[in-house]
Amino acid sequence: MSAKRQFRIWRGDETGGDLQDYMVEVNEGEVVLDVIHRLQATDAPDLACRWNCKAGKCGSCSMEINGKPRLGCMTRMSTFGDDETVTVTPLRTFPVIRDLVTDVSFNYEKARETPAFAPPADVAPGDYRMQQVDVERSQEFRKCIECFLCQTVCHVIRDHDENKQAFSGPRYFIRAAELDMHPLDARTDRKEYAQAEQGLGFCNITKCCTEVCPEHIKITDNGIIPMKERVVDRRYDPLVWLGSKIFRRGETPQTSVTTARQGSATSSGATGGGLHSHAGGSHDPRAEVQAQSGVNWDREVPHPTAPAVDDRGRLPLTELTFDRAAAPSPFGDDVTFPLPPEHLNFAHPEQDDKH
Repeated sequence: MSAKRQFRIWRGDETGGDLQDYMVEVNEGEVVLDVIHRLQATDAPDLACRWNCKAGKCGSCSMEINGKPRLGCMTRMSTFGDDETVTVTPLRTFPVIRDLVTDVSFNYEKARETPAFAPPADVAPGDYRMQQVDVERSQEFRKCIECFLCQTVCHVIRDHDENKQAFSGPRYFIRAAELDMHPLDARTDRKEYAQAEQGLGFCNITKCCTEVCPEHIKITDNGIIPMKERVVDRRYDPLVWLGSKIFRRGETPQTSVTTARQGSATSSGATGGGLHSHAGGSHDPRAEVQAQSGVNWDREVPHPTAPAVDDRGRLPLTELTFDRAAAPSPFGDDVTFPLPPEHLNFAHPEQDDKH
């Protein structure tokens, strides 16, 4: 059985464009990508659309269908009403190349910035051993097909293009979480890197990335929230804070990238750049006021700064007796730690299928 259906597809390039209406034949069992291919063969041979496997495994045919980021090859036409107009537009977060094709190179730049797996020095390749529970926890994130639907739906960069430099997005948060959970990864600064370099603190866990994931990865529950909890344990736990004050002089653990850029960050702050560290070390009045009132979207990428010490290298008494260790907690002042156990449970990828 076949019928004519109305499609509204965005046509244009980086200079501009608009929505154009088409009446296309739709057969039973077809998906949106099938209809686009038929449209290319009949009425719009110059329509640009990226695709590859047509099986939901390559992530190439990412587009926005009726306003929701989806895969064209996995969106069946039977999900729409017979008289419903199907609107297809390119991914809104990334620059348009032509028609439905966007420039997603931003994601590959962030991928290159993310430190790779660091094998243990005392274990030879082929001798790696892991518990099955550790395999399951990290294997979930390896299912990612890099369709970048989670990236395009994340409103931190979707609605604020200026954040792209300081924010890696959910795709690379789960990559950092995967490596941080990996029992054989030799790097110990995954949490600090995610906070200082990837912009983990910008994420406010709305779970929109989880909702659009075609592989049903629990990005927020199993990746981002556990990473935030581990960052909070390091930065806001009273005992850890006190220990850092006594034994480490308040120093914040440095990542390789942060250490390399420490000099430039310090010189920039000295000239009135208003750098604000989430570790509370900037002591810049303007930055502190901005932090109290909310997120300052125009600030530079935050980098941990040196502790406030006197000329003899000692912390002042006011620093030791201050009631809060750092900037305002991202969880608010009404949250007490430790959190209830039900808020810290590990959500298994298949738990919804068991009920």
